Amino acid sequence: MRIAIFGSGGVGGYFGGRLALAGQDVTFIARGEHLRALRSTGLRVDSIKGDFTVSPVLASNDPAQVRNVDVIILGVKAWQIGEAANAMAPMLGPATFVLPLQNGVEAFPQLSAVLGRDRVLGGLCKIVSYVVEPGHIRHAGFEPFVAFGEWDNHPSDRVAALRETFTQAGVEAKAPPDIQAAVWNKFLFIAGFSGVGAVTQSPAGVLRSLPQTRALMEQAMREIYEVAKARGIRLPDDAVNQALASLDSLPENAMSSMQRDIMAHRPSELESQNGAVARLGREAGIETPANSFLYASLLPLEMRARGELHFPE
Repeated sequence: MRIAIFGSGGVGGYFGGRLALAGQDVTFIARGEHLRALRSTGLRVDSIKGDFTVSPVLASNDPAQVRNVDVIILGVKAWQIGEAANAMAPMLGPATFVLPLQNGVEAFPQLSAVLGRDRVLGGLCKIVSYVVEPGHIRHAGFEPFVAFGEWDNHPSDRVAALRETFTQAGVEAKAPPDIQAAVWNKFLFIAGFSGVGAVTQSPAGVLRSLPQTRALMEQAMREIYEVAKARGIRLPDDAVNQALASLDSLPENAMSSMQRDIMAHRPSELESQNGAVARLGREAGIETPANSFLYASLLPLEMRARGELHFPE
């Protein structure tokens, strides 16, 4: 397949690297020092599943130079989806489709509003990975996993072909029977973990071992479960227990990308995670006190990172 990785950070860099290593025709959309490193020295990935490098690497900062790809794998942050959707228009051929791998539950409607519903799959991934330095990705936790499907869950040739492509690259890939439920199930885990981790600035090992922080994460997750249920999303009855079990499987020092961004004073996915829970909860008539607390507590830091507030660090 002809594949474009739009957003080549921890997620896009890892999965794009695996696909390129397997011989797929992969072009990375990147910018700045990361782009220069990819072009000059290639992509280096340190992974708990085995380190690897890809060199040479096809990389560009101009989507107009990457035309008529089969699939665009979107690896940008959730708050960058709108900008990315508009920028990728020159890349679209007659049958090009987009696989979003963002945290959150609003990527599909946001992309569909710009590109059209037929262009977009529902998708998610599970991995702890991040940029160490330009051209260098570290995969630090979870067995890498992608799941995707048509938003109405009908079987399609493009989903089957993409799943086979990932599988041949050594990446576990599934087409779940209900992609919307799968996206919300992942959201339930990541928003609870991210919000409490960012407020406490503590890694997974601390969050899960202290009764107080574990209870706060569980409350945040249960609120997400109730919001999903009110919106007609069919999550499994044990979704919260599954999420806590996933938390218990993380490395002691694991942190979410949102937590790392907030701690580094960078713009984060706060609005797309705990902010979205509070907003979608209000729309559905569901109280979300834990997520509302997490959102309100982190909002001043988010606004400072975006230049909307100014106060000393």
